[in-house]
Amino acid sequence: MSRRCELTGKGPMSGNNVSHAKNRTRRRFLPNLNDVTLQSESLGRGFKLRISAAALRTVDHRGGLDAFLAKAKDVELSENALKIKKDVAKAQTAQA
Repeated sequence: MSRRCELTGKGPMSGNNVSHAKNRTRRRFLPNLNDVTLQSESLGRGFKLRISAAALRTVDHRGGLDAFLAKAKDVELSENALKIKKDVAKAQTAQA
């Protein structure tokens, strides 16, 4: 299982541990990933995704999974999220 957010593409970063004596050793900063089930209003079902806490707040701020995916760039989304985005767009055009 990769350490990458399925909605934002946020992944591990590298940096230094810096001691009081300014000794530097390499370290990794991992994203705060959570397993969540997000509900799609247009499809009427839930999807299990592994997303960062920041992405979860953004989904809530934008008004749900459907609204988030409509604005999201395809480059940042995982294959699973791209499939969900395509299904949501198809369902919304069928409703209109």
